[in-house]
Amino acid sequence: MTAGRLLLLLLACLAPGAAGRLYCAMLNVSNGGTAGEWGRREFCPFGYADGFSVKLETHQGFLPGQDDTALNGIRLHCAQGGNVTSSVGRWGTWSHSQSCPKVPLVAFQLQTEPWRLGRDNTAANSLRMKCERRAVLEARWEGWGAWGPWSPRCPRGYICGLQTRVQPPRGAMDDTALNDARFFCCC
Repeated sequence: MTAGRLLLLLLACLAPGAAGRLYCAMLNVSNGGTAGEWGRREFCPFGYADGFSVKLETHQGFLPGQDDTALNGIRLHCAQGGNVTSSVGRWGTWSHSQSCPKVPLVAFQLQTEPWRLGRDNTAANSLRMKCERRAVLEARWEGWGAWGPWSPRCPRGYICGLQTRVQPPRGAMDDTALNDARFFCCC
């Protein structure tokens, strides 16, 4: 392989993220919702993420006019200090943080509820993340829907950033808040 081709291959693998941070892979899952817009890509300034917390709205009840949104936000905790979030819905409260025991995050899984005509839809409900040494961290929420398949593991490196897809408030119409997430691996 020529030096020019090797340089092109390296540049194709290293895509620039926010604030000039480079990443080598993007992790997706197949069961995310499609409502809303993708927020900004956000990255730990250095190193990797070793934990997370979520913004959850608890069940609002069954009375007319009460609307459930469940998962509203994801906050990555950076191993070298600080937190990063992408788009966040307006409802709910932040959970306590969960962290891997001195190792980075490498994969994720979403619990989602499929869209149902004429029902109170929630889209994403909960999150699991896998630590490098196979421990699994889970947001403690018995939401609706089912767990989808795990994302692939970071092929190299570790999770260092995220991007979320959030539906903005829709007034009197049904709100879903967070619909999907993707995570970035830095090598």
